[in-house]
Amino acid sequence: MPIDETRPFIAVNIAVLTVSDTRTESEDRSGQILVDRITEAGHNLADRKIVTDDIDRIVDQLQSWIADDGIDVVISTGGTGVTGRDVTPEAFESVYEKPIPGFGELFRMISFDKIGTSTVQSRCTAGVAHGTYLFALPGSPGACKDGWDGILKSQLDYRFMPCNFVELMDRLQEHEKRSAS
Repeated sequence: MPIDETRPFIAVNIAVLTVSDTRTESEDRSGQILVDRITEAGHNLADRKIVTDDIDRIVDQLQSWIADDGIDVVISTGGTGVTGRDVTPEAFESVYEKPIPGFGELFRMISFDKIGTSTVQSRCTAGVAHGTYLFALPGSPGACKDGWDGILKSQLDYRFMPCNFVELMDRLQEHEKRSAS
């Protein structure tokens, strides 16, 4: 799909969350891939954190960023598999106002071309909460590249046509404005 060069680029503020019991920032290749791609695309890295595979800690961090008007998007890496410690989807889904099921579906389609049926083990997910986009990617560097390069790079570019997530940002909280009236 084309980029409409007549439209201005609009940088969004993105926070990166790594969910891991073992990684430190210096060892966080997946988080660093996201940071590098976010900044190379011209967006602003609003914050970066690492939290353990614990639902309450993930939810607390998400809620903090959701409440921060300076953060438009959260992208996480890690904890989307099927093992007992993989709880990122449950944490994310507990804060969604609206899920974006097509994100996980498209991610698995892109991933299938690279890793075959192993993609069924990914429970990556996306949604919206209080005007903030939330995307949970698997913890591998390849998955972060696939998620950013194959979906998020274009959907977080206001110039991407025929539609993108950025052009919807002002309307994500319409339901809150209506109920306040």
